[in-house]
Amino acid sequence: MSEISSLPPDDPAELRAMIAALETENAAMRAETTRLTAVLKAHEALVQALQIRIAKLQRQKFGASSEKIEREIEQLELALEALEVAASAAREPEEEPKAEPAVAEPASMRRKPKVSEATPRERIVLDPGDACPACGGELRLVGEDMSEILELISARLKVIETARPKKSCRRCEKITQTPAPARPIPRSMAGPGLLAHILVSKFDDHLPLYRQNEIFARMGAEIPASTLVDWCGQGVRVLSPLVTRIRADVMTADRLHADDTPVRVLDRSKRLEGLGKGVKEGRIWTYLRDDRPWGGTAPPGVAYFFSPDRKSVHPHRHLAEFRGILQADAYTGFKALYEPDATGAVRIREAACWAHLRRDFHDVWTGTKSEIAREALDRIGALYDIEREITGCSAEERRRVRQTRTRPLAEDFKAWSEAQLGRVSGKSALAKAFRYARRRWPSFTLFLEDGRVAIDNNPAERAIKPVVIGRKNWLFAGADAGGETLAEAMTIIESAKLSGHDPEAYLADILARIGDHKINRLDELLPWNWVPQSKEAKAVA
Repeated sequence: MSEISSLPPDDPAELRAMIAALETENAAMRAETTRLTAVLKAHEALVQALQIRIAKLQRQKFGASSEKIEREIEQLELALEALEVAASAAREPEEEPKAEPAVAEPASMRRKPKVSEATPRERIVLDPGDACPACGGELRLVGEDMSEILELISARLKVIETARPKKSCRRCEKITQTPAPARPIPRSMAGPGLLAHILVSKFDDHLPLYRQNEIFARMGAEIPASTLVDWCGQGVRVLSPLVTRIRADVMTADRLHADDTPVRVLDRSKRLEGLGKGVKEGRIWTYLRDDRPWGGTAPPGVAYFFSPDRKSVHPHRHLAEFRGILQADAYTGFKALYEPDATGAVRIREAACWAHLRRDFHDVWTGTKSEIAREALDRIGALYDIEREITGCSAEERRRVRQTRTRPLAEDFKAWSEAQLGRVSGKSALAKAFRYARRRWPSFTLFLEDGRVAIDNNPAERAIKPVVIGRKNWLFAGADAGGETLAEAMTIIESAKLSGHDPEAYLADILARIGDHKINRLDELLPWNWVPQSKEAKAVA
């Protein structure tokens, strides 16, 4: 707004001119406000359209998703993020808190960050003093206004110099020197905190080593890429005894979730033979134990394994000692595991996944708007409504509710499915979905008999998701050895997260202690047994 004097002029002509100037300026401001409002509304409309489009594409990914769909989703999400940032920039910042709006704002807007109680806090007091600035009288405290801002303390590197003076005895001339402390990697400059940060950044935050190299350079340390690679591999090797114990402990469970996903692996032999680009498709397998939904006492844990292909021999080797219930998809390599042995005993029972069955009907619904597919989705959805109610209940309570409420719905679904098979083409996707459920019906209803069994295999799919996200950044694993390293790192990091730990804090403490830890007490360092070493204990050590 134009600058004006505190008093209006006495001349009417000057006053009229000033009013005209102010009206012109106000009109310009109104026009700019109207333009910004229109731009903001256009952005919001485009954001909503993109959100709907993303939701539709994500629903198409329930089954075997195509790379084209994945790429389109990624591009739309980037465009959506840019538009949301632009819309936020167009809004005027709120200087003072406002009353609650009559219409709730979108969930993505104006949400206050949730900060844990463990986050350090710094209190700054802006004290006006003891004397009144107006009259000089004595001030007394009547209250205070409190506000919070969330600040970041930038990460930084430091060099720890460990001096070990040598001293000789004046009497016997014997040289005395304190032994050097153990390092996570012998003769390496990598401290446990730095090594833990590198491992978590690569395998949990999906940050390739070349990007970490650039970040460390900004911090003032030029760490060669080859050195980072060596630290990463050697760090996982140091942790391998714990990885072996985690895997062994997880596989002793009597119920497991299982899943797998492809990873691209460098294959030098193919390059030498002139086949493609020297890349083959390996496999990461995951086996998850999680009894938390029914209050089991076994701690949650997950084991990852790598194989150079998807042949059935690999899961057969992983599950050689396993006895119990396996929740997995319809992978044919598992089929032989469910068959009776020579004595007629069944070592592994199959629990089928209702989420996989639901996706088959969802694909038909989204493609054809079939009312039969829609009804199938509604019937399966009723089963999930009950499951949400009993999550966290005991196994016996879950079984009781399933027997009284879920079983009738499941039996109705079976009878209805049999009737629909006569109404649809035998070669249609609907008929295929119905036959898939009928062939595995005992496996689909096993969860009704055992309260420990989940209705689907979604826990394993969540466990395999970090690998799926990570491979978009690191593209491929460095040969078969790289796949093995990936599986070992994922095992210890994801198991630590399942136990509720910050994986970086956990690895930093473990790497600092494992070199001097007694081998017969190594189980104390497993994620579900781990107790952080206190500063006092470190000082004594």
